[in-house]
Amino acid sequence: AAQIEIENRNIDVAKFDKIKSEAIIHKEQIKKVDSNVVNSGIRFINLIIDSVVWYILIIIVFFIFGLLIPDAALVNDIVIVVVNLVLVFGTFFAYHSLMEIKFQKTLGKFATKTKVVKLNGEKPENSDIIHRTFCRLIPFDRISFLFTKNGMHDFLSKTKVIKDTEK
Repeated sequence: AAQIEIENRNIDVAKFDKIKSEAIIHKEQIKKVDSNVVNSGIRFINLIIDSVVWYILIIIVFFIFGLLIPDAALVNDIVIVVVNLVLVFGTFFAYHSLMEIKFQKTLGKFATKTKVVKLNGEKPENSDIIHRTFCRLIPFDRISFLFTKNGMHDFLSKTKVIKDTEK
């Protein structure tokens, strides 16, 4: 019955084979990525290293900012709070997004020999990394690793952290 319907509609069955082979390749890519996903312990080490690096960068940024902007320029408390928040979150965003856009990894991932990839194993687009970095700012993202193998920012940005097998 299916064969008769295919003939009645003049459907090119070669397309079916192409779609089937693409689906098999896609499934194999996902299987390969899933077999290389790192565990929560490695992710925690990445977090510790990246947090230390980020804090050091914040100290450097605040030091430079303090040299360039005199205290008299920040006349009220609300301006100081806003400037501090912009510097802290700007440093966080710049560190994570620039490192992962350029290298697919942060210094923590360099240390643990891991990298960020899309779900199919390809290099993430810049927009994927920016989305991933914004998702890291979700308040409960850090504890999401207690409940899942991948964090909330991985799930929402459709990325994974895998072992970096390239030399």
